[in-house]
Amino acid sequence: RMLTRTPSVVAQVFLLLSIVLVIAIAVIQINQQQVLSPGLKYGIVLDAGSSRTTVYVYEWPAEKENNTGVVSQTFKCNVKGPGISSYESSPGALAKPLDDCLNKVKERIPVHLHKNTSVYLGATAGMRLLRLQNESAANEVLASIQNYFRAQPFEFRGAQIITGPEEGVYGWITANYLMGNFLERNLWRTWVHPYRKETMGALDLGGASTQISFIPEDPEEHFNSTLQVKLYGYNYNVYTHSYQCYGRDEAEKRLLALLLQKSNASANVDNPCYPQNYNTALTMKYFFGSLCTQSLRPANYYPNQLVNFHGTGDPGLCQEMVSLLFNFTACRDREDCPFNGIHQPKVKGNFVAFSGFYYTINALNLSGHFSLDDFNSSMWFFCSQSWTQLQVMLPKFEEIYARSYCFSANFIYYLLVHGYNFNAETWPQIHFQKEVGNSSIAWSLGYMLSLTNMIPAEGKLIQLPLKPSLFAGLLVFLTATALLCLLFLVYLCIVSHHRKNIPRVEHVFIPE
Repeated sequence: RMLTRTPSVVAQVFLLLSIVLVIAIAVIQINQQQVLSPGLKYGIVLDAGSSRTTVYVYEWPAEKENNTGVVSQTFKCNVKGPGISSYESSPGALAKPLDDCLNKVKERIPVHLHKNTSVYLGATAGMRLLRLQNESAANEVLASIQNYFRAQPFEFRGAQIITGPEEGVYGWITANYLMGNFLERNLWRTWVHPYRKETMGALDLGGASTQISFIPEDPEEHFNSTLQVKLYGYNYNVYTHSYQCYGRDEAEKRLLALLLQKSNASANVDNPCYPQNYNTALTMKYFFGSLCTQSLRPANYYPNQLVNFHGTGDPGLCQEMVSLLFNFTACRDREDCPFNGIHQPKVKGNFVAFSGFYYTINALNLSGHFSLDDFNSSMWFFCSQSWTQLQVMLPKFEEIYARSYCFSANFIYYLLVHGYNFNAETWPQIHFQKEVGNSSIAWSLGYMLSLTNMIPAEGKLIQLPLKPSLFAGLLVFLTATALLCLLFLVYLCIVSHHRKNIPRVEHVFIPE
């Protein structure tokens, strides 16, 4: 009996131990996973555009430093006043407008994290133009920003002027990152490369330049004009081109310069793109002071001389004038060269059009994606309105933008249809969008992801105290031990029950 009892006790102890260990490991594993989160990390990017500076604050869980799908925009602030290139003659005046936004940023980020929060400033086409025009002035503006940030509690990582192709590619990275085209969560809550998911092309319209970026049908064929981007162990050959002076503001300055050139009267000029009955007086410096209009400057150029522009609201004539901003003859009818002699592969797949594209489409009371006919009829209707009618029509009325929406719409039409070769069939593949979730589509997020190396070849996903393979192995081993012990105990029960019954049977058959 002692012999049967000993294995039974041992088996019971092992069974209990196995069950306790399985529960303990599972509990530790689950809790440890939650305990591991050391809070959030932050990054700040200043998008110093030609017309204004925008401050973006991004956050992500700290333990996923080199992971993705987790960086999100938590705050955005528009710095009051014009873009930094406008401060060429008074760089010191930059501090005050920056202060307003930076004080709000300091409130958003916990004080103890300030010194570990990186700040990046990227300047785009406005500063690219200033550097071409006056390099020492551009350097002074950047130096003034460096000095300003040295006095801030954050870790300043420098102010730099980014190139057009970089701006295009960073915008493309941001759009596809936010749309989950690089990585997605699978059933096991880990990040994987999406199966056969297509990336989207990116169309960005700034104040001084415009960018187109997408993956062409045959990247090998267009090898010279594509940039190779490596993300999560995958290579992407992205075609990107940035057109300097084709940003919304610079293009409009070129239009005003052309109108003045074509008009006989130098003091009063009709503008078919301005709304009917709208009048404004602009200095010659306003539109001739830019590098983009230098070649159109008249011999008798007086920077402070005023020119009166009178709006005639004529959509047909406006379109005719806008077409003159593009050089369609430089390509000599080559299919892969739409305008200005620039090589471009055929557009392919879906595109997201953001920043200036979005704001103009929004003003025309359109959204998302729609047909080219819808766009044209909305544009024609909008451009035929008088100045007083527009003030009622527009939900948010600001004179400097309101007077220019008709021009912007015509410019977008010419750029997309005659410039990039979108047609009635491919036009609905363009999605006019400002943000994904609460994150703005802008080159700034792609810029920060690239600079912080938060785009690794592959991401380690959830840190656990045990490797998944070891955890699974232990569970299988302990469960198997528990089952064997249980089977052994059942076997012992049957055997002991069988033994108890045998003497009784003998007792019945033995005669007295």
